[in-house]
Amino acid sequence: MAQQPAIPQTPHVTQPTPAASETREKQESYFAPIGGSATKKNTASSFAEDRARARSRSPKSIVITAGQPPPVPKKPPSTTSSPPNGVPNGHLSPSSAASTASSYWRNISRSPSPLGLIPIHRSFRNFVHRHEIPRKALHLSIGFVTLSLYSRGISQHSIHPWLLGALVPIASVDYLRHTFPTFNRFYIRVLGALMRESEVDGYNGVIWYLLGAWTVLRFFPKDVGVMSVLLLSWCDTAASTVGRLYGRYTPRIRKGKSLAGSAAAMGVGILTAGMFWGWAVPRFGHDDGFMFTGHLTLPEVVKEAVGWNSSEGVLGGWTALSIVSLWSGFVASASEVVDIFGWDDNVIIPVLSGIGLWGFFKVFAP
Repeated sequence: MAQQPAIPQTPHVTQPTPAASETREKQESYFAPIGGSATKKNTASSFAEDRARARSRSPKSIVITAGQPPPVPKKPPSTTSSPPNGVPNGHLSPSSAASTASSYWRNISRSPSPLGLIPIHRSFRNFVHRHEIPRKALHLSIGFVTLSLYSRGISQHSIHPWLLGALVPIASVDYLRHTFPTFNRFYIRVLGALMRESEVDGYNGVIWYLLGAWTVLRFFPKDVGVMSVLLLSWCDTAASTVGRLYGRYTPRIRKGKSLAGSAAAMGVGILTAGMFWGWAVPRFGHDDGFMFTGHLTLPEVVKEAVGWNSSEGVLGGWTALSIVSLWSGFVASASEVVDIFGWDDNVIIPVLSGIGLWGFFKVFAP
């Protein structure tokens, strides 16, 4: 029987004694072996944590190693830009005043309107802001003040100096608020309810209103000047109100002007002219400088062309008043629609209305 080879013995290797620092590091970094039950427990807890995080959509906690600075989250690039002048920017809107991100404008403006001070009136305050109730109330009141001054027999030559005297300081104050931001914030806090959003960074509409009223009362006869101010006060308000409510249902004439608003301006202009020349003038009297005294006549050139004498082709009474009222409504509607170099309606409407009425009476009521 063959003899099997002997198996050599395993050599005995003697390890060097570790240093004290190496022993301490091994002890500090030593972890007990993880068994099967511990592995299942860690897996279950990790799965439960992931499910809870998915429901709450909260970010995972970041482990910060000692000696390393905490990570700084990157901010997305800003894509917002300030709107140009004349475009609504939301500075005076109720939603902007109520937003936590707009504490700046909430601090400088109590509310878009005086009624917005009560939080429970939030929905009504939105209606007041959307339809510019305080501004339109002021706009309408100017017409009643003008009619009241006319009923007292006050001449327009004693009024337009006061308008010019108010125009200069108001324009100066508006220049100062655009020069000093602190003063602009105080100005908006006090008069923000009467301003439009575009006037926060633009010029106040009161300046153009005073300029238009001063122009027609200074350079036109009394009845034409008073009628121009009435058309500005009432026709412009009617066009804005009806246009905001029903303009989307009618064709658009140009940007910001609809057929509904123009029709409202014409209707109110017809009623205003009929009321002024048909009721106010006969009741309170008229001056010698009035252009319309209740009669209309064809030009002499037309009479000669058709073979009429000077006494023919003359209209009076309700017929003449109806023609003048229709023309006044048309002039008010046309001046509200037209755009001249982007000027404000508060100066375009009275000036163009005055020119239209003056030219009409020059031809048909000489």
